[in-house]
Amino acid sequence: MSRNNSDVTASVSDSQRRMAAVKVAGYDNLNESNRTLKNPVCNGKKENSVNGKVHHSQNGHVKPKLVSNGVHGYAPLYNPFEQFYSRYVYRRVRHIFNRPICSTPGAEVTLKERATDDYNWSFRFTGTEKRCINLGSYNYLGFASPSGECADAAEAAARRYGLALASPRAELGSTPIHKELEETTAKFLGVEDAVVFGMGFATNALGIPGLLGAGTLVLSDENNHASLILGLRLARVRVRVFPHNDLPQLERLARAAIAEGRWQRIVVVVEGVYSMEGSVVPLAALVALKKRYGLLLYLDEAHSVGAMGARGRGVPDHCGVAPADVDVLMGTFTKSFGAAGGYIAGSARLVAGVRARGHAHAYAHAMAPAVCAQVLAAMRALAAPAGGARVRALRDNTRHFRRRLRAMGVLVFGHEDSPVVPMLVYTFSKMAATVERLTARGVATVGVGFPATPLSKARIRFCLSAAHSRDQLDRCLDAIEQVADELGLRYARRAAPAAPPTDTPH
Repeated sequence: MSRNNSDVTASVSDSQRRMAAVKVAGYDNLNESNRTLKNPVCNGKKENSVNGKVHHSQNGHVKPKLVSNGVHGYAPLYNPFEQFYSRYVYRRVRHIFNRPICSTPGAEVTLKERATDDYNWSFRFTGTEKRCINLGSYNYLGFASPSGECADAAEAAARRYGLALASPRAELGSTPIHKELEETTAKFLGVEDAVVFGMGFATNALGIPGLLGAGTLVLSDENNHASLILGLRLARVRVRVFPHNDLPQLERLARAAIAEGRWQRIVVVVEGVYSMEGSVVPLAALVALKKRYGLLLYLDEAHSVGAMGARGRGVPDHCGVAPADVDVLMGTFTKSFGAAGGYIAGSARLVAGVRARGHAHAYAHAMAPAVCAQVLAAMRALAAPAGGARVRALRDNTRHFRRRLRAMGVLVFGHEDSPVVPMLVYTFSKMAATVERLTARGVATVGVGFPATPLSKARIRFCLSAAHSRDQLDRCLDAIEQVADELGLRYARRAAPAAPPTDTPH
């Protein structure tokens, strides 16, 4: 009998626990789970019942909470939106990203084809390859070649110094070729000194903390690259963001900051050519603003050095600005020079400070000697008449390509001379469909979407090269026009008139 009473007691206790769990979930009892709620209040907000479900009266959506690990004070484990995005948005178009290649990224590239049997959860190689015209690589001046003076110089350096140095520059990672590259870079840019790093992203991420510190306010363009944003966060400086290339708003922010009277230095951080917009910074006006208010200027030339200006010296060359008027010149060797790594250049005092306080010089792996040789050979080639021909060929190709795109009525962002040419397709589905159809027509290009761009502004990013022939570009443009008709990509209000060509095809 006692045993039965204990069973009843246990049963009652279990029932109470279940009822308590139900109450925690938001119901008084199981029978009330389907009742009609009349404007209950939840977290101070009025709600309405529709089809037995509770909805906020404002927008009908209950905002999901970040899921934490249950311990107060720790960051959430994941964001529900990120899980939804990665599973149901990104996975559907995953096949157009991270596509493997099996050739040098020159004017043409060989794609290694793959297929999926489980809706893009995994891939398998088909054993076939496809040769395409390459509109996706940053080979602006055509130095990414398996043969020629750059390849020969890289091979000779690898034979002499080896493939890697296995040490930071501050320890056993410096060789005569590193010193030569830094001197050549400073001379190429027209400044006193330069320091080079083995990784372009790390040039910003690890270099900025050695430059900026307490008492610094940074005014940052809203479209600045992730490496700049990470570097500023690691530097632990105050940052205020201004709209893209909006100099009047930048001036208002600068005046307000000066009026506060509490900043030791105010630094403006911008890019030369913006990689997702194709736009060029208005450097001459920015330098005038800098001088007027006593600001400092940090210029990221990852996509502009080599590719912009009559001599390929970047945006200062393009805009007629003296390099000494830019306090910090940063750039990478990964685009125009067909190599890897980056640099910070400017006054000798500035570069000495980066070497002493920056993390990359003391801790990061030194640039590979073969990479140093590749960059040196490219810079020497740019100083020769043939190098000037490469710069002019890139400019002519860029203008021809943009002119044809505007004429067909697609929406294109960016400056006329910018070799980064984004074409708006807006939705992820059209981005994937465009990449698929262009690949089928022998054009390899890149689709760009969230989080690199806003979710509703997906685009196709074309990268032009001096190595492209006019015939190759026209074949690509014909393919783009066919895809634009098929997918309805003519978003421009009116097509620009096709201007007669003023340049000579090469």
